[in-house]
Amino acid sequence: MNLNRRTTLRGCGGALMALPCLDLMAETSDSEDPMRMVCVGLNFGLVPQLFFPKQTGENYELTDRLKPLAGVRDKFSVFSGLDHGVNAQGGHGGVHAFLSGVLSKNSAGMPEANISVDQKAAQVVGSKNRFASLQFASGNDPNNMLSWSASGVSIPPISDPQRIFSLLFQKTDPALRDQRQQALAAQKSILDLVKNDADLLTKRVGARDRRKLDRYFETVRSVERKIAKSNQWLDKPKASVDYQMPDAAGGLPFIERVPLYYDLMELALETDSTRILSLGLADIGANFGGFSISRGYHQLTHHGKVPEYITELSIIEQFHMEQLARFLKKLASRQDVNGLSLLDNTMVLFGSGMGNASSHSNKNLPLILAGGGFKHGAHHSHFKDESRNLSTEAGRLFVSMLKRFNPEIDQFGTARGTLDGLEVNG
Repeated sequence: MNLNRRTTLRGCGGALMALPCLDLMAETSDSEDPMRMVCVGLNFGLVPQLFFPKQTGENYELTDRLKPLAGVRDKFSVFSGLDHGVNAQGGHGGVHAFLSGVLSKNSAGMPEANISVDQKAAQVVGSKNRFASLQFASGNDPNNMLSWSASGVSIPPISDPQRIFSLLFQKTDPALRDQRQQALAAQKSILDLVKNDADLLTKRVGARDRRKLDRYFETVRSVERKIAKSNQWLDKPKASVDYQMPDAAGGLPFIERVPLYYDLMELALETDSTRILSLGLADIGANFGGFSISRGYHQLTHHGKVPEYITELSIIEQFHMEQLARFLKKLASRQDVNGLSLLDNTMVLFGSGMGNASSHSNKNLPLILAGGGFKHGAHHSHFKDESRNLSTEAGRLFVSMLKRFNPEIDQFGTARGTLDGLEVNG
């Protein structure tokens, strides 16, 4: 059946809206044991031989990359032998599958497309917080889009720290509040219109297109829920924090902006403004990002084992590990509502969808998981056969993480079951 131009445009217009996560699962109750998730992704990975320990278990020797984390050694785990296999190959083009395990181009046949683990967690957390989830990034690298909805749509991150701070903590002007309320009402009217069109289409299409429309309807319902939630929060004051943003924060070099993202994530968690966060750390930008290096970040990652390149690349990679260590220490020092530390109640996943940027390999991803109530302090190898580089699905780690939100979850993407050896504290 041929669709006329008017119907096609109206249908596509709805499908291409910026969409939030789907709230398909029950919301969390007002439990005194809140669980949170933070996912941090690097677009160029880490030099494998400088990241992965040679020993497994608790008595492994900290590598050069892990040494900045020495002060929180018992609060994180290192994983080797995990990746997404053939489902996320493609060099730089495979990095966006870091948190989903599924390339966007292969998502059409999946029940929840290439939904990312943070958005799956946001489904469970529901709408009890001002923001179901927040996405930050240091730049706009299309290869490093971390968060994806159940409709297969990438969720655009915010890169300006000042805008993030305003979103979280700046009081809303009454006039702007009224404008926002009118905009939400207008958006609801548009949704009603495109939904009516889709209802008519459902009666005229075949089974395959009907499945696509079913996914579209879920998208529309999720937008409706987001609109309702936004209205609920319009009259509720935002949290107040004692934090001073530097002037023109968005224009600061990479080396000065990255600590701000981590500070804002910690404040968002501490004020319970959201429980799900992602941070994409992409290219360092102009003037080498403020680092004392003589070549671009991307060029350095293709080091070909040249010592001078690796030395300069190590400056960037060590900075990332130092910032992670600083973040974990801050979370560990903050007491949460249940008497545990904020880190105890927050899973922090740090890594990349790139295993070895020098060879454009998406195998053996560098992964660290901290906090979240797990037993930590060890290096876990999950190679099925290291000599042949046969690894375990990284999605099983994500299943283990998601179970902290809902014990009934037993699969994620193409992965089934949890990761062996990763245990929860008793």
